[in-house]
Amino acid sequence: MSGSLQEAREALGQRLRELRRAAGMSGRNLAELAGWHESKVSKLEHGTRPPTEMDIRAYCEILGASEQLPDLLATVRNLDSAYVEWRRVLSSGTKRGQHSLAKLAERTKLMRVYQPYVVPGLLQTADYAEAILRQAIDFYRIPDDLDNGVAERIERQQILYRGDRRFHILMGEQALSTGVANADVMTGQLDRLMAVIGLPRVTFGIVPATAYCPAPAMNFVMYDRSLVVVEGVTAELKITQPREIAQYGRAFDILASQSTTCDAARALIRNAISAQHASSTPENSP
Repeated sequence: MSGSLQEAREALGQRLRELRRAAGMSGRNLAELAGWHESKVSKLEHGTRPPTEMDIRAYCEILGASEQLPDLLATVRNLDSAYVEWRRVLSSGTKRGQHSLAKLAERTKLMRVYQPYVVPGLLQTADYAEAILRQAIDFYRIPDDLDNGVAERIERQQILYRGDRRFHILMGEQALSTGVANADVMTGQLDRLMAVIGLPRVTFGIVPATAYCPAPAMNFVMYDRSLVVVEGVTAELKITQPREIAQYGRAFDILASQSTTCDAARALIRNAISAQHASSTPENSP
């Protein structure tokens, strides 16, 4: 079991313990009322025994905490699937992960994306995507299906033009200059961002480097108000608890309120294009 999964179980157990103590009930009394062996309460609250949905319902009913039930049930349902290591997601290469994302996006009416360091996948050119996926293949030492992965990523972008779903995409100013590829590829990608501004159903903003960040900046994607996917170095985390989703929504709103859009965003992109041109001139070459 991964350390992160065990930590999640222990965190859930702590919440159950806090509920019981707030109700002024001992573990023994709770076990008696639920018809459990006394040791079960201790195991649930210390995370050594994963709770079932029936266990959670019993806790909430006996302790008079029905308002906590939806959030706790979401936590239980998400425990085993929330933490997914990249070595599993990418075990057969990059295409599979791209396809899963496309299916998820198809079911979404409002997608909110925050990517502080690189251009989000939905807005990448083929050359930029190739550079990003090549880095992933090399770093994670996964099967090399680069061409298929790039093709799947570009095909996924068609969702921007189909249906009535909406997109709010935020990108950190740093992403305009992160050295993903050479100047030609970067310039082509920046030109693509210029074209994105003004697309129907797409709100695009650049979060300035000086913006206030309400929490440690990590890239995340919000699918309606039902799921948040956070990407880390070793794994992705799928969040379904309503209270946590609401917190990500607040963080996104704070970042969006500081973002530059329309003409101001175009100005930042033009400056980045000029910087790429300057860096590629002979006098600036090593």
